[in-house]
Amino acid sequence: METQVLVVGGGATGVGVARDAALRGLSVVLAERRDLAEGTTGRFHGLLHSGGRYAVKDPHSARECIDENRILRRIAAHCIEDTGGLFVCTPQDDPAFGDTFRVGCVDSGIPVCEIDPVEALRREPRLNPGVTRAFTVPDGAVDTWKLVGACAEDVRRHGGTVLTYHDVLGLIREGDRICGARLRDTRTGEETEVRAEMTVSATGAWAGQLAAMAGCTVHVRGGRGVMVALNHRLAHAVINRCRLPGDSDILVPAHTVSVIGTTDTPVEDPDDHSIPRDDIRKLIDEGAELVPHIREARALRAWSGTRPLYSEHQSGSGTRQMSRGFTLLDHREREGIAGFLTITGGKLTTFRRMAEVTVDAVCEHLGADAACRTADEILPGAEDGRPQTVSERLAERESNLHDEQIVCECELVTRGVLLEAARAHPTHNLDDLRRATRLGMGPCQGGFCIPRAAGLLTGAGLMDATAANTAVRAFVEERWKGGWPILEGRQARQMRLDDWMFHGALDIDHLPA
Repeated sequence: METQVLVVGGGATGVGVARDAALRGLSVVLAERRDLAEGTTGRFHGLLHSGGRYAVKDPHSARECIDENRILRRIAAHCIEDTGGLFVCTPQDDPAFGDTFRVGCVDSGIPVCEIDPVEALRREPRLNPGVTRAFTVPDGAVDTWKLVGACAEDVRRHGGTVLTYHDVLGLIREGDRICGARLRDTRTGEETEVRAEMTVSATGAWAGQLAAMAGCTVHVRGGRGVMVALNHRLAHAVINRCRLPGDSDILVPAHTVSVIGTTDTPVEDPDDHSIPRDDIRKLIDEGAELVPHIREARALRAWSGTRPLYSEHQSGSGTRQMSRGFTLLDHREREGIAGFLTITGGKLTTFRRMAEVTVDAVCEHLGADAACRTADEILPGAEDGRPQTVSERLAERESNLHDEQIVCECELVTRGVLLEAARAHPTHNLDDLRRATRLGMGPCQGGFCIPRAAGLLTGAGLMDATAANTAVRAFVEERWKGGWPILEGRQARQMRLDDWMFHGALDIDHLPA
């Protein structure tokens, strides 16, 4: 396989780079070792940043966020819920910081307005009643899988190739030049050689590992962030504590649930998604200072993601202090290795800008004269400009109440939606369909819907019985990884019910395989 650009990494940055290159008329192949957005991109709280979080401490990142926030609302409206955001001072916070925050927002170009605490409580009744100051900003919630999926579809529409479940065995180096990579299909074992004029590493926290294959050095520190999903939308808007960024200071309404986050702990291995129970308790306890009702909500699941934090030199300082900005590394300039770029750092909100900077450099290397179009070209699915709403699935369901069977009551996933997703993206992995449809992401965590889904897929000829049995077991095992750290109270009873259904009624440990 030959192409002008090979992109390694199928998170937001990788698909963003591939889309930008394809829209400029370049031939492009994207390789991802698992499913799209299964790494850091799919393991965050779903916040579309206004930049307010960084307005005081990292104004450059704040300006990037608000600029890209406006662009994404225009080109990817169907992926974004316009929740708005509130920054509030709790009784434990210094109200004087509000003045510093407001100045930082104004200097960064972020629309900010102080409202009376009484008005803040009218808008958000579950807020801590003791809040002393409140500021509005244009935060939002973004459906990361829908966003990444739309970018990947646009890549294909413009002639690009997207290879999921393709691991990099090694980079092809000829003298002082990288000429592509050797890939292995992790499902079939088939190996493929992709020869490319330019290879782009968009692997985030794994950038150091890929760079080492080229004989290059990239210092990326991993910052593990733990988050918890709660079983209700506890707020209409994104709620932030008005202080310097810390742990447990943000609550994001995400579809039918709320996400409290996040921690920041240095980790050596970006694949280390362990979840310390102390982190869960800290998130709940400190989050309750922001929204006391968190203590009464049911924690559904915990998960962690690894932030890619770039530093020119390794450092022993904490990751919370490191910039959230992004960095493009040209290895021809750094180590004399041509044909190889690394883009790392940044945030999902700034992925389009990161891609633009990267493909500008690609074009310079290739001698191509093609302008970036991604700030103006609407993504597939966003043509009508309507933002996402939490009630849209309910409205769609009620419009065909007697025609479509519901497979997942929690997320209102219908038979038609499930089968359409499975036909569009053939897979034997129910987690892939979860990312595409939100199947099994609600309060029962798949206890009722996963057996139904497996049966429907088998009946429709999209899975055989053996594959379906294996898929059900794998889904249950993956859900338990995020379930065990929050096993207490009502959620422990829910998980015990799920366990009885899967292991008692279905006996999944002994299904034919």
